[in-house]
Amino acid sequence: MSELKEPNPAKLIMALLYSRGEIRNQLIIKLSEYFGPIEWESQEFEFNHTRYYAEEMGEGLKKRLISFIRLISPEELPEVKIFTHQLEKELAHEGKRRINIDPGYLTLDRLVIATGKNAAHRIYIGKGVYGDLTLVFQSGSFRPLPWTYPDFRLENIISFLNQFRQKLKEK
Repeated sequence: MSELKEPNPAKLIMALLYSRGEIRNQLIIKLSEYFGPIEWESQEFEFNHTRYYAEEMGEGLKKRLISFIRLISPEELPEVKIFTHQLEKELAHEGKRRINIDPGYLTLDRLVIATGKNAAHRIYIGKGVYGDLTLVFQSGSFRPLPWTYPDFRLENIISFLNQFRQKLKEK
């Protein structure tokens, strides 16, 4: 029989999608005030994998990943998603989002992203939030799954997340 135990702390990460840098800067300040200092920030890259966000957020979208010094318990993810969802609304203009925030957590084994959308591969984790198992760590690196979003399949993103994992392992 297995023993029940609490999970190890996880690295809080967020994927930020935006069209204007000043919105990102405002958001970084608000996120840091709430979650504490940012530990790492990826380079900005073009987000051109889907047109899903173009009508609402405009053209020329950019994406960046950030991680925080603070570790979280995986069970905190619904509250994190609720907070970031409120920030998206707060920073919206005329009812349209100007930034999309996808919070998640990274462990030594996996990357889980929070979403409000249900799907067969997503597990309900509470308060209207689902956990999307996005990447798994196998054979020395994070690996995508059949449903992993195209931007999380990119070599530079996987490399960045492997670096996050190493920082977590050192803690």
